[in-house]
Amino acid sequence: MRSASAELDEATGALPVARSVTRPWVLPAGVAVASAVVFALVSHHLIDDTYITLSYAKNLAFHAHWGLIEQGTANTATSPLNVLALAAVTFVVRDAVLAAGIVFVAAQVGLVLGLRRLAERAELPPAFAPLTFGLLLVNPLLLSSVGLEVALGATGVVWALVYAGERHPGRLGLVIGLLALVRIDLLLIAAVVFLARREFWDGIWRTVFGALAVTVPWFGFSWLVLGSAVPDTLVIKISQQSWGPFSFTNGPLLYWRNFPAAATLSFLPLLVGGLAGVLWLVQFRRGSATARRLTPFALLAVAGALHYVAYSRLGVPPYHWYYAPSIIGATIFLGACVTAAPHRAKQAAWTGAGAVLAASVAVYVLPGVPRRFAPITSNHASTTEYREIGQELAAIAHGRTVETAGEVGALAYACDCELVDEFSDRGAVDPAIAETKRRSGDLGRALLEANFHNFDHSVAPMSPELVLATTRHTPPSTALASWRIDSPWMGTQNLYLMPAHAAGS
Repeated sequence: MRSASAELDEATGALPVARSVTRPWVLPAGVAVASAVVFALVSHHLIDDTYITLSYAKNLAFHAHWGLIEQGTANTATSPLNVLALAAVTFVVRDAVLAAGIVFVAAQVGLVLGLRRLAERAELPPAFAPLTFGLLLVNPLLLSSVGLEVALGATGVVWALVYAGERHPGRLGLVIGLLALVRIDLLLIAAVVFLARREFWDGIWRTVFGALAVTVPWFGFSWLVLGSAVPDTLVIKISQQSWGPFSFTNGPLLYWRNFPAAATLSFLPLLVGGLAGVLWLVQFRRGSATARRLTPFALLAVAGALHYVAYSRLGVPPYHWYYAPSIIGATIFLGACVTAAPHRAKQAAWTGAGAVLAASVAVYVLPGVPRRFAPITSNHASTTEYREIGQELAAIAHGRTVETAGEVGALAYACDCELVDEFSDRGAVDPAIAETKRRSGDLGRALLEANFHNFDHSVAPMSPELVLATTRHTPPSTALASWRIDSPWMGTQNLYLMPAHAAGS
């Protein structure tokens, strides 16, 4: 029986070929400029989890220390590769936010080069790469995730697809290893890409050794020195479960309720991609040469759908950037569908893509630029507010340990003080580990035991001397300081600081 990939290799026919252009630098140069402009806009509202990553990068670059705060080692950086890349650039430019912009632009250039390479192999029109890049660049959810590992993950997935199609097993293994360091869950998408190849076992050991050469040094160091191979965020987020009635499965409805226009445009690729997938399957079964050319892109959309299912089974909260792999896979598939559309449907396809691009730009700019908040956010205050509060907090705390009110990234970045919660205090992670083990089956418990084999369970949580808390009313008279904060997610609140002994009374 011939596989879909075998038919793809032999397909000929109806699409214009993406030929080499006279000035191959024009597209990546344009992408670099567009990405730099976008980062200049979104840098005003990087979300709090981005600042957790930036705090790690700053501590590593300036103090050779792995932790959210300088005063304690932690292992809550979900993406080791993102932290390492940001730290390397931060060491040179001395500013972690600027470093995030440089890494973002570099990842976007790498992405479009990979898309162009895919277009050439699948004989798609040259418009595929810039169109798909544009759809990804302005997607409101992806714009709200800049600075996290989303851009690196998208680039890695595209290049995994490139090397899988070009039969470079060693390079594929290296990219798969890098994807594991970007986010461990991206291995699911890499597995689909790997197994979907024609005669996937050909060169399998080169792929395996390539992946191990990249992953073993880091995961070995993390397991031995940091106490867990996989970052602690895995158990922290699983133990959080859902936000009220909203889990990862129905999380898009929560965002639609709070940000209707941005959420509609963000998740639209999943809905349209599903419909396009049905049409693609029908055409593929009928032997359409065009459908066979789109097979790699359809597999990427399927991988994204499996990622959605896997996260739903894990029962994690609906953090918006968790949906990025599914959205990216569906968007790349749709970009291929639009550029490969038959003549009778081409105008409608391009009109729809253009409408989505225009609407996404409008949703971003209509509130005015620079924006205070990302198009989709679950933070309790703006980045500007948190950074200003962090600077004041450093002077007030004067070396004392401060327990956070639930968000720590931007405060820690600006304060450079001892802010403690699950993400910065290694001793506070132990209850999440115990809870995750309790909820897991035999296999899950065994994997957790292996992952945390070197974890020091004797480390007690830090005892804060000061506590941050929020209220919608007037802060108590014992408060040492208070700040009014607001966000589209939580409305207006008062954040206040008080002695820990008074908070517990």
